[in-house]
Amino acid sequence: MVMHIREYHENDLPALCAIHAAQGFAYPLPDLRHPLFVTKLVLTQDDPLSPGNANAFPSRAFGGMNLPIGAVPEQPSSKLIGAAFLRLTAEAYLLLDPSIGTPHDRWRALLTLHAAAERDAWRRGLEDVHAWLPPPIAKTFGKRVQQLGWIRDDTWTPYCKKLTSNPGDK
Repeated sequence: MVMHIREYHENDLPALCAIHAAQGFAYPLPDLRHPLFVTKLVLTQDDPLSPGNANAFPSRAFGGMNLPIGAVPEQPSSKLIGAAFLRLTAEAYLLLDPSIGTPHDRWRALLTLHAAAERDAWRRGLEDVHAWLPPPIAKTFGKRVQQLGWIRDDTWTPYCKKLTSNPGDK
């Protein structure tokens, strides 16, 4: 089987909808036209039985990136078998001098920063912001941020991938 990675094209949407439905996850396929999707890659597999296919032999080769951005996808002998999409989100950091004023003063300062940061994130087109609270303050400060509309979301298990200067190296 020969596989190829290429950029997503709108013609791929029906095949991706079918794959998404087959996975059975209880969330809608996101709108891939949204500009926050900065990486949109699809994986195709050549059909080794198609007449005239230059790759008509069993193989474990990986074709790599082989179509330029904007190229018309899909040869008749290729099948879309997967995709990877990366959507921008934001991670929140709060720096607030703990020695300034009273607890009430610090809460007012936090409210001011929170409102300004929320407006700025929305203006930039962000749809969500995430915060990871350090364990020593998670219980008490978590209650405070919940008052501001943040939700603790343990529905999905978060994972993080630290990128290296050369992603192909391990």
